[in-house]
Amino acid sequence: MAITLCIAEKPSVARNIAQVLGATTRKDGYIEGNGYQITWTFGHLCTLKKPHEYTPAWKSWSLNNLPMLPSRFGIKLIDNPAYKKQFDIIKQLMQQADEIVNCGDAGQEGELIQRWVMQKAGAHCPVKRLWISSLTEEAIKEGFSKLKEQSEFQSLYEAGLARAIGDWLLGMNATRLYTQKYGQNRQVLSIGRVQTPTLALIVNRQLEIENFKPEPYWELKTVYRETTFSATKGRFTSKEEGLKFLETVKQSDFTVTDVSSKKGTEGAPKLFDLTSLQVECNKKFGYSADDTLKLIQSLYEKKVTTYPRVDTTYLSDDIYPKCPAILDGIKDYAQFTAPLKNTKLVKSKKVFDSSKITDHHAIIPTGAHPQNLTDMEKRVFDLVARRFIAAFYPDCKISTTTILGEVNKI
Repeated sequence: MAITLCIAEKPSVARNIAQVLGATTRKDGYIEGNGYQITWTFGHLCTLKKPHEYTPAWKSWSLNNLPMLPSRFGIKLIDNPAYKKQFDIIKQLMQQADEIVNCGDAGQEGELIQRWVMQKAGAHCPVKRLWISSLTEEAIKEGFSKLKEQSEFQSLYEAGLARAIGDWLLGMNATRLYTQKYGQNRQVLSIGRVQTPTLALIVNRQLEIENFKPEPYWELKTVYRETTFSATKGRFTSKEEGLKFLETVKQSDFTVTDVSSKKGTEGAPKLFDLTSLQVECNKKFGYSADDTLKLIQSLYEKKVTTYPRVDTTYLSDDIYPKCPAILDGIKDYAQFTAPLKNTKLVKSKKVFDSSKITDHHAIIPTGAHPQNLTDMEKRVFDLVARRFIAAFYPDCKISTTTILGEVNKI
C-alpha cells in the first residue's frame, strides 16, 4: 500500500489534518491510517549554521574577521533534544514514503521551514504542496483535492531563503562590528534587520518627548442650542489676549453670515491584515503586537478565523460565493447579518480584488461556531467578525453643516 507522508508545522495542525484524512492511529511523533502518515515540526527545526561552523577562525569576535561571507550557506538542526527526536522520526518516515505532502503554513516562512527539514532529511520522493487559508474540515478537504506541485513554490522558498541569509549576514557581521567598536567589552550590541530600525523609531520618539517644550494656549468657544462654536481666531498665546477678545465679542450681537451643508458617504473600514488588527487591538484593548499575534494564531488553530500572517486587506474573487455561508455560520451576530439575508451581497472592488492578493487574503471568520474561547480571544474574534459583516453593508450617509457668523466684524 502506497504511503503518503504529510508534514505539518505544529502538532495541533497535524491532528486537524489527520482527522479529516481518517488517520486515527497515534504513534510516537506521528499519526497514521487510511494510507497516510501525518507528522509535524515545532516551527523551525533547522537554522543556518553559526559562523565558526563554516570557518573555525570565525569563532573569535575580531574585527579582522569581518566581513564573514560564507562561500555557501548550510543548515543544521537547532540544538534541542526534543527537536532532534522529532527530526529523526520525520527522517525515517520520509525514507519509507512514496509521496510527501508539504502541509506547512501557506506562506514564505512556512515554505522555508518545511523545505529545510526535507533537505536535511534527504527526501527524494515526489512532493506536493497543501495550500489552504483555514483549518476547517471543508478547507482541508478542498486543499487535498487540489494539491499543488512543489515546484510552483520554488520562488517563494528562494525569497524566504534570501531573507534568512540576508538576516544572517547583517546580524552576524553588524552585531560583531558594533559590539567590538562600541560595546566597551561589557555588552553585546545586537543588530538586526527589524529590531534596529524599530529601536531607532523608539529612540527618536523618546528624544522628541524629552525635547518637547509645552506652551500654554487658550481657545474661545461658546455653546448655542447644544452646538459648539469656535472662534476662527484660533488659539491665543496669553490668557489676557483671550479675555480681551471675549469682552469684544460679548458687547455685540452674533450674526449668522453663512450656512452650508455638505453630504457624502463613508464606506466600511477595510478588512484586517495582521498589522491593522494589531493596531486596532492595541488601541481598543491595550494588547501588544505579540499578544495579538498569539491570539489570532490561536483563533486560526481553533478553526474560527483564516490564516493570520497576511499583508493584504482584500479577498480573492473566489471567496465571494462562500460569504453567505460564512455569514450564516456566525450565529452570535444574527442581529447584524439578518439585514443581509435574502439579498444579493454587495461585491465591492474595495473588498474583492484578486490582483491585490499575495499569499493569502485578509483575515475573516471561517463560519465555524466559536467555542471555548478565552475572553481575550473573544474580543479579537469580535473585531474580525464585525469588520467582515460591515464589508457587505451599504455606505453610511453623512451630512456636515458648517455655520459661520460674526460679532462686531470679527
